[in-house]
Amino acid sequence: MSDIILLTLSGEDRIGLTRDIFSVIGDLDIRILDIGQSVIHNRVSQGMMLQLPADQTHDSIARQLVEHGESMDLAIQIKPIESEAYQQWVEHQGMDRFILTMLTREVAAEEIARVTEVAADQGLNIHDITRLSGRVPIDRPVTNETKSCVEFLLQGRPQDLKKMRSSFLHISSELDIDIAIQDDNAFRRSRRLVCFDMDSTLIDAEVIDELAKRAGVGKQVAAITDRAMHGEIDFNGSFKARMALLKGLSEEVLQDVAGSIPIMEGAACLIKNLKAYGFKTAILSGGFDYFGDHLQKKFGIDYVYANKLDIAGGKLTGQVIEPVIDGNSKAKLLKELSRREGIHPQQTIAVGDGANDLPMLSAAGLGIAFRAKPLVREAAKQSMSTHGLDSILYLLGYKDKDIQR
Repeated sequence: MSDIILLTLSGEDRIGLTRDIFSVIGDLDIRILDIGQSVIHNRVSQGMMLQLPADQTHDSIARQLVEHGESMDLAIQIKPIESEAYQQWVEHQGMDRFILTMLTREVAAEEIARVTEVAADQGLNIHDITRLSGRVPIDRPVTNETKSCVEFLLQGRPQDLKKMRSSFLHISSELDIDIAIQDDNAFRRSRRLVCFDMDSTLIDAEVIDELAKRAGVGKQVAAITDRAMHGEIDFNGSFKARMALLKGLSEEVLQDVAGSIPIMEGAACLIKNLKAYGFKTAILSGGFDYFGDHLQKKFGIDYVYANKLDIAGGKLTGQVIEPVIDGNSKAKLLKELSRREGIHPQQTIAVGDGANDLPMLSAAGLGIAFRAKPLVREAAKQSMSTHGLDSILYLLGYKDKDIQR
């Protein structure tokens, strides 16, 4: 008979229950090899791997454990574990681990089934499931603002990581949910710097398009912007072409536009919480520093790097001040800031929506394509489109109770 057993118990949760259980186990001189517990709606499920003392029989120990469990109104199950099986289980603790985050409006069985089917097909086993979002009253209607988030801890090594990410992206589009999967490592738990694109990321607009509308060249500039964001044309060339169309625009328009640009949903909440938890924040933008400085004052952002507007006689000259901040510049700035802050590049997060953000997203430890164009969503490791920017906090492992709304 094996001297190792798996003891599982379940029943009504109460204060002092674990104390009572382990008082009994302690009296029996049993060695604790592992322990885990979960509680759902005041029902506790607890499991533990135990090594029995050599001077007592298995049947005697089992009988005492069952008797004590019944006295506490607990259902007890005991399963002998062979030494070889235990050793194999110990060796599995070095296996790769991944965090899969599923964000939706209201968790549905189909969503969980589809997501976990992909994980199973890739040979990944679900080790833990945690709800990050708060409990929702059953009489509250589901709206576009309703958030539900579940985190899965997966164990194993994917057979085809690229195919798995592609499958998740397909499910995300089909079911209108967000799915992110990232390595569960020390860096994931110690991110310290978040770098944002500005236009269509921190703000819900493209500033250069707004300026173009005031200059009467909105359609021409918007067409160039759209092609650049989709990666169809070079960013630097498109930037110079757009700036030339803005020649003669009054400087007074800049202040008016800065005061009227809409902030992206969830941006204020996200930055407030990042600052509260000690993160450094930066804007790395191919847009203009005039508007980046405006956001810096509004939200207390630590760093701003963006293109400078050439102004003479109170009007835009249409010329470009070199060097232009493009996609490669953003990636270099992210690495430079990580060195300045004394952190590893894997401790950085980058958020953006356009093709010129891809180098920055690739350079960061966690790169997130936010409400991005299809090309960018497919190329980025993580993609979020369902909710506001504050949902990024779920990817960092924060629960609703941790988030200051």
